[in-house]
Amino acid sequence: MNKWKEILLEDACDILTCGVASTPKYVDEKEGVPFLSAQNVKDGQINLEKYNYVSKDFHEHLTKKNKPRKGDILYSRVGAKYGEAAIVDFDFEFSVYVSLTLIRPKSEIFNNEFFKYYLRSPIVKQKAKKSIKSSGVPNLNVKDVRGFNIPIPPLEEQQTIVAKLDQAFAAIDQAKANIEKNIANAKELFQSKLNQIFSQNGDGWVEKTLEKTFKLKSGDGLTSKMMIQDGEYPVYGGNNIAGYYDKFNFEHGVIVGRVGALCGNARFINEKVWITDNAFKLTEFKYEFDFKFLSYLLNFKNLRSYARQAAQPVISNSSLKDVILNFPNSIETQQQIVNQLDQLQEQTNLLVTKYQQKLANLEELKKSILEKAFKGELSTAAIEKV
Repeated sequence: MNKWKEILLEDACDILTCGVASTPKYVDEKEGVPFLSAQNVKDGQINLEKYNYVSKDFHEHLTKKNKPRKGDILYSRVGAKYGEAAIVDFDFEFSVYVSLTLIRPKSEIFNNEFFKYYLRSPIVKQKAKKSIKSSGVPNLNVKDVRGFNIPIPPLEEQQTIVAKLDQAFAAIDQAKANIEKNIANAKELFQSKLNQIFSQNGDGWVEKTLEKTFKLKSGDGLTSKMMIQDGEYPVYGGNNIAGYYDKFNFEHGVIVGRVGALCGNARFINEKVWITDNAFKLTEFKYEFDFKFLSYLLNFKNLRSYARQAAQPVISNSSLKDVILNFPNSIETQQQIVNQLDQLQEQTNLLVTKYQQKLANLEELKKSILEKAFKGELSTAAIEKV
């Protein structure tokens, strides 16, 4: 293990400061300057898909002493994704919010890529985690960041380390892309089977609007204060299990989330549960249904797409009443379809779980490589194994 000299981050930088602490007044794109925050820094890159704008005068005020420029490092210090770092790789002007730390390493002793990789390493992540004292939204104090140590290998050695890390991370990122493609393919296969099944019509199949097939009835109001921690029955709201209660109002059938991020999601229920008014119960059926079949059919119809986009997405009887449903009139045929879909769903879930574990393993490999790099233990042999 190499024994490199270490210095404090505040001594390693020409600039190490956070952005403006108060939320500014935002302006239109044509009138303003980009205003970046922690949400723009992810996986070692700056994501410019979405950001706000501040006035040019306000931007000049913010950057009078420390104007960000190409080559600087943005380090997130607030929120669940604190501890992310990325190098500014563009030339346009911008300001930063308090959730970001602007860092400009001393160019005479540091390679910026080396500095970025170090900030993303498990060594610094652990220091950051220990420095956060609040129990609410994680908030890493800039004073603590300035007190972190950083090793100073010779510049030539820093460049060698960066080259090795670039090579390893490129291989890992390619492997991740391949795995994510495999996950997408597995899900697309299941979706294509749904398309094949539920696009049928003709003999034995019925085509009706939702309102002429069954009724949607809201559950019964139940506040979180009324729920019981050790209650016997799960409480379902718009987004899944919300708690437990000592009574039930539903025990076999299909429910559909009415409010929230998962509104429109259909769920087959085969136990005693309490359904709140944030979900619909399906009632007054005009046709005979296997309820699991019906849940597959409704999820295929993507009822979420009919939601009204308010502060929280909401679906209603009126928004769903004209949705066209195709289904076999035979309960036996429905059950045969359920058996097919259950088998395919199980195979898909197993594949996705397997691939997700591989992704998790690659993330752990990244952490391991970064840790070895800054302990002087990163060998060419280790890189070639990636």
